[in-house]
Amino acid sequence: MALKQKGTDAAAADPKKRRRVGFSGIDAGVEANECMKVFLARNPDEAGSEDCTSIQPFDLNHFFGEDGKIYGYKNLKINVWISAISFHGYADISFEETSDGGKGITDLKPILQSIFGENLVEKEEFLHTFSKECEYIRDAVTNDHAIKHDGTTESDPEVEIVRVELQGAAAFLYSRLVPLVLLLVEGSTPIDIGEHGWEMLLVVKKTTQESVSKFQLLGFAAVHNFYHYPDSTRMRISQILVLPPHQGEGHGLHLLEAINSIAQSENIYDVTIEDPSDYLQYVRSSIDCLRLLTLDPIKPALNAIVSSLKETNLSKRTCSLKMVPPADLTETARQKLKINKKQFLRCWEILIYLSLDSEDRKSLDNFRACIYDRIKGEILGGATGTNGKRLVQMPNSLNEAESFAVYWTQDGGDADDQTVEQQPEDLKTQEQQLNELVDNQMEEIVGVAKNVTSRGKDKLAELAGQ
Repeated sequence: MALKQKGTDAAAADPKKRRRVGFSGIDAGVEANECMKVFLARNPDEAGSEDCTSIQPFDLNHFFGEDGKIYGYKNLKINVWISAISFHGYADISFEETSDGGKGITDLKPILQSIFGENLVEKEEFLHTFSKECEYIRDAVTNDHAIKHDGTTESDPEVEIVRVELQGAAAFLYSRLVPLVLLLVEGSTPIDIGEHGWEMLLVVKKTTQESVSKFQLLGFAAVHNFYHYPDSTRMRISQILVLPPHQGEGHGLHLLEAINSIAQSENIYDVTIEDPSDYLQYVRSSIDCLRLLTLDPIKPALNAIVSSLKETNLSKRTCSLKMVPPADLTETARQKLKINKKQFLRCWEILIYLSLDSEDRKSLDNFRACIYDRIKGEILGGATGTNGKRLVQMPNSLNEAESFAVYWTQDGGDADDQTVEQQPEDLKTQEQQLNELVDNQMEEIVGVAKNVTSRGKDKLAELAGQ
C-alpha cells in the first residue's frame, strides 16, 4: 500500500516568517464514495492505470465510520486495484497534506485492511502475483475436491460451471473473493467456510495455450446444504456474484439453472435463496415460471382462476376472491422442480397474470384487487380481524412517501388498558400506503411476465393451445 504526500509547508521552511493566527472551520470531511475508486486488473500493465475495468461498489461510505466520511486530508485520492488472476489487491493513496480540523485524521490503513484483509499487498508483490499465481484458478477447479463438471454453456463452449466443495484450494479462493462480495453485494457478510455443507459453483472460462489449460473466473455461487427432517437435504443459495466485466452475459442465469439441475438430480427437498436482491429475484422468478409451464397440472388450475377473475365482480368489494393454488399443485412443484412454497406462490400470481387477456379490463382490475387483498391481509390481518396489527406512517428522511410501520396492540381487555391506539388517525394515509405497495408488486409481476413472454414464446403458445 503506497501513501504519497504532495506539497511542503512554506512557513516551516522559513522559521522567521510570522504566522497569522485565526480560527479555521471544522473539517467537514470527504465521503469515501467521492475519493475512492476500485479497479479490476487483468495483467501487470493495468495495475496503476485508471483505464482498466472500473468496479462500482454499492457503497463505500459504510466502511468508514458512522457518517461514512474521511477526515484530515486535503485532495485525498484512493485507488485500489484487484487482480483478476489471484484477487490480491494494491492500494495507492495520495493527498496534498494532512491536518486535524477538529475531527482528527482518519487512519486509512486499518480500514482498508478490514475490507481487503490479507489480500492487500504492496505494489511490487502485487505485480509479482500475475506470474507467480497465474494457475490459481486452475488449481481450485482441478484439485481432488472438484465434484462435478456440469458441461459447457450454449452461448460460449469455453465457459463451464464447475462444482467444488468449499475446502482446500476452493476455500482459499473464496477467502480471496470476500472483498468483492463485501463491495458489490449489499448487506453481505462472509460465510463460515468451516461449517459443514458448503460448496461453490464456479463459472470459469477454459482456454488452451501451448497445450496448457488456463482458467479464468467469471462468477460464482456459494451454496449451503443442510438437513431437512426426516431424511432429506435442503439447498440454500447464500451468495451469487458475477464479476463486473462479465455481468449481463447470462452467467447468473446459468448458475441458477445449474443449481436447479443439481437439486432435481439429487432429489434435494427444495431450493431457497438467502435475502436475494431485486434483480436476482427477477431472474429467479423468470426461470421458475418457465419451468412451471412444463407441469401438466398447471393449465387446468390456471384456467379455473382465470374464469373466476372473468366472472366475479370485485369492483364494489361486495365479494372476495383469493387466487390460491391447489395444495397438491404446490407440493407437486416442490417435488418435481424443487421450488419452495413461497417462491411458487410468487410465480403462481405471475402465471395468472400471463394467462389473462390484456384487453379484458375487468379481469385485470380483479387481479389487482386480489393482490391488494393479499397484501392487506399480510400486513393488517384477515378479513374478520386484524389480530391486533396496525399500519401507521413513520416519516423517513430517505423516502417519506413509502415509510410505514406495523405494530401489535394487546389482545383483550378494556380499551383504556391498550398501550397503543386501536386505529391509525389517518385512514387515507394507510390506504395510500397500501396502494403504493400494491403498485410496486404489480410492477414486479408485469416485469417478470414480460421477460417470461420474450424468453418462452413457444411454451406460452403451447399452453394457450391446450
